[in-house]
Amino acid sequence: MATVLMCRRLPGLSRVTAFSTTAKRKAERGSSKSKKEKPGDKPRAAKTGTESGAIIQLLKPQDYRVLYNPAAYAKGRAGSQQHVDRDSSQALSDTFAGPGTAQALQTFPTASSQALPPVRNDLPKAKSSTFLEHTILATLHKEEAEKEKQEVHNSKEDPRMFQKGRPEYRSLSCDSAEPAQTLPAEEGDSILQSVAGCEGSPGILTDYFLKLSHLPAEQRVVLVSDPRFSALCHCAVTAIRLFNTPDLIQILKACVPLAVPASHPLLNACEAEFCRRAWDMGLEQLLLVADCWRCLDRSVPSYLGILFSYANLHWQDLTLPQFVQLLYIIGEGRRPPADLAQKVESTILKHLDAFTLEELGAICLGLFKSLSGISDHVMRRIADRVTLQMEDMSTYALVNVLKMLRYTRMDHLPLMRELGKVIPARIPATNIQGIMHIALTYSSLHFFDEDVLAAVATSLPSKVSYCRSKDAAKFLWSFGCLDYEPPNEEEFYSSLIKQLHAKLHEFSKFPEHLLTALLGLAFVKRFPEELIDFALREEFVRKARGSKYELNKDLFTLGKSVEIECPTYRGSRLPPQLCQEFTEMVSSFAEREIYIRPEIVEATSLLESMLGGPEYVKSHMILPHTRSSDLEVRLATDGHPIPFNFKDPVAAKKLKGMGVSLTDDLMSQLIQGRAHNQSPTEVGNEARIPEQERGDSAGTPCLGGVLPAGATSQVEPKPGRWQPREVRLALQVSNRNHFCYGSRRLLGLHCLKRRQLRLLGYVVVEIPFWEWFPLLKRTRSEKLSYLHYKVFCPAQLPKA
Repeated sequence: MATVLMCRRLPGLSRVTAFSTTAKRKAERGSSKSKKEKPGDKPRAAKTGTESGAIIQLLKPQDYRVLYNPAAYAKGRAGSQQHVDRDSSQALSDTFAGPGTAQALQTFPTASSQALPPVRNDLPKAKSSTFLEHTILATLHKEEAEKEKQEVHNSKEDPRMFQKGRPEYRSLSCDSAEPAQTLPAEEGDSILQSVAGCEGSPGILTDYFLKLSHLPAEQRVVLVSDPRFSALCHCAVTAIRLFNTPDLIQILKACVPLAVPASHPLLNACEAEFCRRAWDMGLEQLLLVADCWRCLDRSVPSYLGILFSYANLHWQDLTLPQFVQLLYIIGEGRRPPADLAQKVESTILKHLDAFTLEELGAICLGLFKSLSGISDHVMRRIADRVTLQMEDMSTYALVNVLKMLRYTRMDHLPLMRELGKVIPARIPATNIQGIMHIALTYSSLHFFDEDVLAAVATSLPSKVSYCRSKDAAKFLWSFGCLDYEPPNEEEFYSSLIKQLHAKLHEFSKFPEHLLTALLGLAFVKRFPEELIDFALREEFVRKARGSKYELNKDLFTLGKSVEIECPTYRGSRLPPQLCQEFTEMVSSFAEREIYIRPEIVEATSLLESMLGGPEYVKSHMILPHTRSSDLEVRLATDGHPIPFNFKDPVAAKKLKGMGVSLTDDLMSQLIQGRAHNQSPTEVGNEARIPEQERGDSAGTPCLGGVLPAGATSQVEPKPGRWQPREVRLALQVSNRNHFCYGSRRLLGLHCLKRRQLRLLGYVVVEIPFWEWFPLLKRTRSEKLSYLHYKVFCPAQLPKA
C-alpha cells in the first residue's frame, strides 16, 4: 500500500503541526473489493459487513470508503470466508459514504464477503470452461484479500468461539466452516444444467442445495449470479410448502455458504414458512433457524418474536447450551424481551459455575447488545468469577464482560485490578475496536490505570487508520476524561486528529462523534481549530441539535471553552442567543439537582453566617458550560470581604432598609471627595469596621477583625466587572464523582473548569469531599473554623 506524507499546518494547534495521509490503493479494475459498513452507533443499531481489506482514500474525501473486519478483533470463522459474523460487538459499524458516493451506496450481501469482482447477470450460456475461468480469477482475488486481511486484522479469536466449547451447539448453530469434502466444479455445473426443467421432488431439490453448498468457496461466489441457480431457487420457492421441516432447515443452512443475499426471494419465502410452522417446531430447531438468519444477516423480527414467546412458555426445558444460544440470538436481534428478564437472571445464577468462560462472554455480549438490564447482584457474581479466571479467558470474551460492567456502572475493584495485570500485554494483539472498548471501560468507570492507558497509547498509532469515527472519538474522550497524556502524547494525539480530518465528511451524519472527540481534546488543552470551526458552523450545530442524542450541553461546553482558552481563534462561534438558551437550560438543571445538595447548602449557609450575610457569597455556576456549581466570595486585597450578591432575593430582603453608618470620616469624604482614590467599597469597609470587629455570634475569629454587616448595601458593583484590588474566590465543593475512582485525581471536565477559572482571574479554593464530608457530622464551630481558614488563608491573596 503506497503512502503519501502530506504536511499541512493546522492553525491554532501548536502541538500538532502536520499530519500524514495514507494514499488510496490501486482499485481493482471491474471489481468491487470494498464493502460498506452499515451505519450504527448504539450496540442495538450495529450490523456489520464481512471481512475485507482496507481502502482509505484521504486524498479524495468525497470518494472515501472504509473496509474493516466486522468481526472486530476476532479472526474470521474458519472455512468459508464469504461470511463472517457481522457483529462481534467490537464492530459497531459507523460507515458513511461521501457526497460523491451517496447515490451509489448499497449494502452488499454475504456474496461480496470475499471481495471478489461481481459477475454480470448477462453471462453467456454457462459452460464448464467459463465457470472454471471465473473460478481461477476469483481465486487470485481471494489470495490478495487474504494477505490484506492478515495484515489488517492480526487476531486469533472467534466471535462465536463459545459454540465450539460444547458438542451440543452443533445442533443449535449454523457451521459455516469449509466442508471437509468439496464438490468438483464439473459436478456443480452438471447439477445446474439439470435444473432447466425445474422438475424434481422436494428431496431432490434439497439434495441439489446441499451439494452446491459443498462447492469450493471461489465457485460459490460465482454461483449466486448464475441464472441457472436462480431457476433452482425459483423451484424451491414454488414448492416451499412441500418440504418437510428438516429439509427446509437444510436448504436454509445451505444458503449460508452459498452466500444468498439477505433480500433474496428464496429467503423471503423461507421466513414466511418458518413463521407459519414455528409453533410446531422444537426449541432446538427454532434456535438453529434463528442462527441461520443471523449468519445470513437478515433481520427477522417477527420470527424472533415467536421464538422468544416459545422460549418463555418452555423455559423449564431449556438446557444450558440452549440458554446461551438464546441470549446470543437476543443480542444479535437487538430486542430485549421484557418478559424474560427475571428468568434470564435466575438462570444465570443457576448455571453460573457451569458456564465456560467463553459462554460468560457471550452472555454479557447478548445482554449488552440488547440493552437488557441486569441486577448489581448478578453482575457482581459474574465479575467475581471472571476475576478468578481472567488469565484463562480470551480477550474477546473478557471485553464483552467489560461492556456489561460498563453498562451496569459496576465498580468491581478486584476485577479492575486483575485486569490491570492481565490486559496490557494483550493490547498489541488486540484489534482496534477491542482496544477502544477497554479504554472506554476505564473512562466510564472513572478508573485510572496508567499501565493500561500507556499500553493503549503505544499500540494505537500503528492501527489508527482502522479506527471508525466512533473509535477515534472514544479514544480521545477516554484519555481526556481521565486527564491523561501518555508518554507518546504527540504521536498519539496527532494520529487521532489526522483520523478525525479523514472522517470529517462522516460527522454530518453522526455529529455526536465529533463533539465527543473535541471535548476529549479540550480537556487536555488541545483545540484543533479547523475541526472546531466545522463543529461550530450553523449547519453542523443544527444537525447536532436535531440528533437523537442530547448534544446541547456538549456544544455549549465546546463553544465557551474556545472563547476562554483560544483568544486568537477566528472561526465559527455559537450565536449569543443560543448560549443564553443553553445557560438557562443548565441553570434550571442546577437549581433542581445541584444547589440543593446537602454539602453545598451547608457550606453556603455557614459562609453567609461567617461573612455577614447572603450578599457576601453566591452559590451559582460561574462557568455554566462546566455544569457544576461554585461558591463565589470576593475579598479586598487587605482581606476584607466585599458584598456583591445583590441580585439574590434573600440578600435583597435582608439588605432592605439598611443604611451606612455615618462617621466623621465618611462625612468628610462625602463633602470633600474620596481621598487617595479609594473605591466606594473601600470607603464602606472603613465605615463599618468598628461594628464588625465584634465578630459574629458564634465567636468565630476573623482575619483582620473583619466581619461584614452589609454597611455598603448602597454601593452595588457592576455585574461581571472587576473592582480595583479585588480578589475573587471560586470555592469548589467537590464530590467523589469529580475524581477518578478511589483517588484524588480530578477528571478532565473538572480540570478544564479550574483551568478556565484561573484564566479568568479567579483564585480556585478546593473544599474536597475527603475533608468536607466528614466535617458535616462535626460541630458548627469546627465547620466555621475550617471554612474561615479556606477563605482567609493568607496564601490566597498573592495568587490573584
